[in-house]
Amino acid sequence: MSIEDHAGDVVSKARAAMGLSGDAAAEAAGISPAEFATLESCGEGRADWGRLGALLGLDAQKLERVARGWSPPCIELSHWRELRQIVTCSPKFTVNCYLVWDEVTREAAVFDTGLEASPLFELLDSERLTLKHVFITHSHYDHIEALPQIRGRFPKVRLHSGSKNAPPEQRNRANDFIHLGSLRITNRETPGHAEDGVTYVVGNWPDDASNAAFVGDAIFAGSIGGAREHTAMAKQKIREQIFSLPGDTLICPGHGPVTTVFVEKANNPFF
Repeated sequence: MSIEDHAGDVVSKARAAMGLSGDAAAEAAGISPAEFATLESCGEGRADWGRLGALLGLDAQKLERVARGWSPPCIELSHWRELRQIVTCSPKFTVNCYLVWDEVTREAAVFDTGLEASPLFELLDSERLTLKHVFITHSHYDHIEALPQIRGRFPKVRLHSGSKNAPPEQRNRANDFIHLGSLRITNRETPGHAEDGVTYVVGNWPDDASNAAFVGDAIFAGSIGGAREHTAMAKQKIREQIFSLPGDTLICPGHGPVTTVFVEKANNPFF
């Protein structure tokens, strides 16, 4: 799976957050405005990555690494036996949701819904699972589009959300521990890309598998979700709530491939 953001996307997000013009960024990059526009559009082209990174508050070496085709190491998800990544697609993009379950009780939880529910339903049926929980990382439409379908089939499913507009019984509470059989699920607020952004951390996996963090669009492999005027807060929350997790924690983003805390600390240009 390709990373969600190429180098031009990273540059564009950082430039928008700082309110800088394309001409100013092009001058720092040592290229023409037209060349810079191409760079932002498709991630291709030359640039003085050191000067551009310094202007945009990005780590220049990591940025150049992304520009040269970096992607995170392929992670074999079979180590987390009861975890599946589900990818749904629109004509313009793909979005991830994730299903986890307890191997004994066969009770399951889904993190976000994707664009449509049929792949989730097929997996639930093939594994003979009962869906008990839906955890929403944030309320952007591509992450909740299939919620009506899910609630139609599972009317008693419990919904968990960081939205202040959600009914009280659906709102996450600090220090909540939700048990799914032997699995333990906690939540951490990670606003920035979205006001109601939440990261859910699942621990106590069989065979001592590391924690898995379901981060929505807070962070991607090699990038972060667009936050514009809230980028500083987004980065702060990532440092405090995601990068504070053990380095081998699996990061499961809403778009693009899975990664780990250690890999992102070492390679994400925003940090």
